[in-house]
Amino acid sequence: MANLYIDTRGRAEEPIPFTQAVVQGLADGGGLYVPQSIPQFSLDEILNLSTMPYAQRAAHIYKAFGVDLPESQVDELMDAAYGSNFDSADICPITSLDENTHILELWHGPTSAFKDMALQCLPLFFSASAQKLRDEGVIDHTFLILVATSGDTGKAALEGFKDKDGVKIGVLYPHGGVSDIQHKQMATQAGENVKVWAVRGNFDDCQTGVKRTFADSEFAQELMSEHKVALSSANSINWGRLLPQVVYYVSSYAQLVAQSKVEAGAPIDVCVPTGNFGNILAAWYAKQMGTPIERLLCASNENRVLTDFINTGTYDISDREFVLTPSPSMDILVSSNLERQLFELTGRNAEAIAGWMNDLNTQKKFRVDPETFAVLRKDFASDSVSSDDCLKTIKEVLDEHDYLLDPHTAVAYKVAERLRGENPVLVASTAHWAKFGVSVYRALHDLAPDAGLPADVAELTGCELNDLIAQQTGKSHIPAGLAELDTKPLRFKQVIDAGKPNIQDATRAFLSE
Repeated sequence: MANLYIDTRGRAEEPIPFTQAVVQGLADGGGLYVPQSIPQFSLDEILNLSTMPYAQRAAHIYKAFGVDLPESQVDELMDAAYGSNFDSADICPITSLDENTHILELWHGPTSAFKDMALQCLPLFFSASAQKLRDEGVIDHTFLILVATSGDTGKAALEGFKDKDGVKIGVLYPHGGVSDIQHKQMATQAGENVKVWAVRGNFDDCQTGVKRTFADSEFAQELMSEHKVALSSANSINWGRLLPQVVYYVSSYAQLVAQSKVEAGAPIDVCVPTGNFGNILAAWYAKQMGTPIERLLCASNENRVLTDFINTGTYDISDREFVLTPSPSMDILVSSNLERQLFELTGRNAEAIAGWMNDLNTQKKFRVDPETFAVLRKDFASDSVSSDDCLKTIKEVLDEHDYLLDPHTAVAYKVAERLRGENPVLVASTAHWAKFGVSVYRALHDLAPDAGLPADVAELTGCELNDLIAQQTGKSHIPAGLAELDTKPLRFKQVIDAGKPNIQDATRAFLSE
């Protein structure tokens, strides 16, 4: 039976099915969609997942969520999402550093970042959902996906949506705010239906501009009347981005037990490096389904807005400096998915959420009530890691475990070490180290996070630097999608100013090409 979706601010007129929630992305009135009911799995049902290939695990969980597509189609889409496009048959293998520290490697997809886990899946379900709604006469238009990225989502979304029927995709990233590798991954993107813009400003400027573009009803009418196009999102505000992430946390527990790393039914803690709160929220949903996850450890970098919120109950960006760190995918001050989490923790109180989100919009801060804060503290603990400590952790883990972390995973590893109790900890590893070669080089050579590189090293491209690091560490596996970037032509070089009018002008030009 189909599971319907409601919105966090209570402004959508009626619940809608999965297919509509996915193509719409954001709810009318600015809220986010969540399922009316969360399926419950027994321990045996979770453990049985380990006997299936990953694609079947994902299909099994999607069916339990009541996705309104034929079961055979769900199977086919998952087979396409999780196959030879990943460089490991396990899709997201687990490497154990010791008997109580397990690294969940979420970066074996085509763009070497955890976003592939969702963005090899979402575009297939998006296209299938849109086609179903067209066949039913619910819609008669195509879509433009607009994505703000701090580095990884953009490339993963471009790769997932390239040349998909009935969809165009435009990606905006902060000019100068991503690594050389990340920039080249986006600027060299293949596909006839793709566009990339650098934006003068930081990630929050990109994300705010996109959100305001989505909220502009006159612009939406213009796109529909002139181009027969509706806007939608592939950011983690889209439930179709979040559900694939729930899958890998449920699946990982089954894997740990099957590999005799955890006793069946014994609790684990999960530590996630997060800026937008989507990845750790997915672990919370996995817990609600019955996965024996006890504590969720939220790892922040120097942009510690989430750590401060979890530790105080006040979310405050009114006077907070935005810091560029070695872990740029977490350089975020406005954590979009926190809204879903608070909706769940308040017992789905849409009125409270609408009030807090309005406070955030108008006063740049909000404070939750004592009851909600107490519920939050029951599930979550949080700490932040300085940029210095992040780089030191990369070196320490290589020296101690002969394992090379990227800077985001290093933040999570350090927080896991600080906050862990007796439970084994599953650390979410969100990117291959070669996406952030400059920071990894600094870490290996005891350079400060903002230190210049030696002149001969500074002249190297990102790919050449990765080759050097591989020689120095013996970590020679560099995914082909990263290793070959220097040979590809740069297609996208346009830089635009931040703000809704500029984003809308760029969108008009793209659709008129």
